[in-house]
Amino acid sequence: MIRHQTIFRKKQAGAAAVEFALIAILFFSLLLGILEFGRVLFTYNAAVEATRYGARVAVVCDIGSTAIVSRMQLILPALATTNVAVTYEPTACVQNTCERVKVKIQGLNVTPLIPVLNVTLPVPSSETSLLRESLASAIGGANNPVCS
Repeated sequence: MIRHQTIFRKKQAGAAAVEFALIAILFFSLLLGILEFGRVLFTYNAAVEATRYGARVAVVCDIGSTAIVSRMQLILPALATTNVAVTYEPTACVQNTCERVKVKIQGLNVTPLIPVLNVTLPVPSSETSLLRESLASAIGGANNPVCS
């Protein structure tokens, strides 16, 4: 009887390590998937906040100011100039005739930390619209520090 238990134990040696390896692959894959999903949601939230901030900057700076995108990049560093569209309404308005400013982020992608499938995940576009304010970098001779 004792000899039978010894043989059985020898056959089971290392079985726990194999079982752990199988479960660990599934566990860590699930964990990395959750982390990547969290990163995409974080980037989406940062894109929404960047459009809000960009719209706030756009209504107090000159039309076509480069400060809009540079301030948005403080919130979302992965943002490129090509991802941002700033429109003034009505179309072809000037400083005194513009009524609304829209800032939109589009075409932004997130690259996973671990490129298993070599894919990029698209971030949904976000848009913010605000009523115009001054649309000038300087009022009464005082420069707006946000616009410089």
